[in-house]
Amino acid sequence: MVTQSGKPAPDTTRRSERSRRAIYDAALALVAEVGYPRTTIEGIAARAGVGKQTIYRWWGSKADVLLEAFLDLSHQASREAGEDFVIPDTGDLATDIKAVLRATVDQLTDPRFEAPSRALAAEGVVNEEVGRRFMTQLMEPSLQLYVDRLRAAQRAGQVRPEIDPRIALEFFISPLAQRWLQYTGPISYEYTDTLVDYALYGLAPR
Repeated sequence: MVTQSGKPAPDTTRRSERSRRAIYDAALALVAEVGYPRTTIEGIAARAGVGKQTIYRWWGSKADVLLEAFLDLSHQASREAGEDFVIPDTGDLATDIKAVLRATVDQLTDPRFEAPSRALAAEGVVNEEVGRRFMTQLMEPSLQLYVDRLRAAQRAGQVRPEIDPRIALEFFISPLAQRWLQYTGPISYEYTDTLVDYALYGLAPR
């Protein structure tokens, strides 16, 4: 498309995508630097080099901006790694869960993720709305993958049929989340592998 002057018209789609990307980057950087309570739409706009009306045109609140920015960051990392949001089913439940938890360790210790993740998780503890949205939009889709994989293991006879997968997955997820969030110990592949072994094989002598 050209204008009446004969010059090419600005590519508004490309410009919008540049602005959106700048807003994502600004939001994640600010929440990591100053925390969620002190992050504002005005601050995000100033850092991104856009007007705050641009942000309000696309999002209703700073929570909307931050959650979408974090989802985008997760998707970027997945694309870079050439991975899909799935838990593999090789027929060996322990191996499959260990593999995805190792990937989680990599993400939690990646500086791009760690600071904004901590900021959002910490705010979710004291801010019910943010906590519920963090859970619904960021956590629940990932947790459902564990549920699906455990149900497949039940169908294969690898997990007792009466086990509730939604409760069972907490044996893997909750200790890792607590250790990471509260700095109660280092997180590593060895740690998450051990979590899986304890969860699947129990603590009593075999």
